[in-house]
Amino acid sequence: MSLAVILLSLATHAGAVITPAKKPVPDNCVPLGQWIVPGSGQAAQHDVIARAAKSSVVLLGETHVNADHHRWQLQTLTALHAQRPDMVIGFEMFPRRVQPALDKWIAGELSEKEFLRAADWDHVWNTDANLYLPLFHFARMNRIPMLALNIETKLRRQIAEKGFYGVPEEEREGLTHPAEPSQAYIDYLLPVYEQHDRKDKKTGEITQDDPDFRRFIGGQQLWDRAMAQILHQATVQTEAAGKPLVVGVMGSGHVLHGFGVTHQLHDLGIKQVTGLLPWDSGRSCKHLVAGVADAVFGVLPHVAELQRPQFQRLGIRYEMGRGGAVILQVEKNSVAEAAQLMDSDVILEMAGIAIKVTEDVINVVKRQAPGTWLPIKIKRDDLEMQIVAKFPPLKH
Repeated sequence: MSLAVILLSLATHAGAVITPAKKPVPDNCVPLGQWIVPGSGQAAQHDVIARAAKSSVVLLGETHVNADHHRWQLQTLTALHAQRPDMVIGFEMFPRRVQPALDKWIAGELSEKEFLRAADWDHVWNTDANLYLPLFHFARMNRIPMLALNIETKLRRQIAEKGFYGVPEEEREGLTHPAEPSQAYIDYLLPVYEQHDRKDKKTGEITQDDPDFRRFIGGQQLWDRAMAQILHQATVQTEAAGKPLVVGVMGSGHVLHGFGVTHQLHDLGIKQVTGLLPWDSGRSCKHLVAGVADAVFGVLPHVAELQRPQFQRLGIRYEMGRGGAVILQVEKNSVAEAAQLMDSDVILEMAGIAIKVTEDVINVVKRQAPGTWLPIKIKRDDLEMQIVAKFPPLKH
């Protein structure tokens, strides 16, 4: 990583820097159960939490399927709540349209099952809810407001295709134009873009001026801006009530180096932002550079076998329309990608069942046994075709 990246990362965290201890980072980088200030050394739990609790906003990163990351988030939330019981928690997992469901959950008006259904969980996130339910219960038990930080996948896609001002203002869900990315962020995203094989059959080296790459950057900025705006609003709307601590729960990519949500919060006038991350044991020490976060906490690495989903996943995000389920996004390394499903495909039938409502897709996929094949009838452009999705067998 270049010196410019490190210096800019440090600058983006101005006002929320945790004073490091003098002890150097040990050879194993981040010991289990310990806090490390990247680029410096170990820090005591009470020091990290006390300093973070003085921020306006604290961002807690995660790898979505890692149970230990969510346990760390719960532990950190508990510690922060002890320091600042007046708290608000925002979640990347929910689009803004389901905010009423979050409000009813906190008010105790919904059961778990009713809440997940009302929040459209299987559709908007489709990750094992058991990973997140302890966080949701913690918020409800302590009557901590929960905020839906995200926007619809459809809107991100529309803006990627048409540009920000190409989408009518009334359809932007209240979004304002994102702050321009730093050069360090662009440098950081280019290898990420290449790694995810977004070359779209192009040949040659991708440059920073590549139109598809610029749209990719725009999509990431939009995502960051959407979450930053809701977090910002929480600090402003509740300021008269005593400035609660606003916490954001989101993927680590939005927190790393302060490039994402922190950068957008700074642009919105929120300077006191602390980014905290879980750090998997065994992760390469070369990534533990100054500015990657304000502090990181050592946790166990993800073990896929321990987090086997309760049901099969196709790996798509979609909405109903055009006579079926319109695919908005195909997840990388998913069953859908292996089946060569594509964005904009319309799923008409699955296993001979016509797809008429959102739950039809979910119910068919849930019934699919491991190791079996699922015939899918789709419409691509003006052509109807059959595709077979092959679900992997259980690993023993």
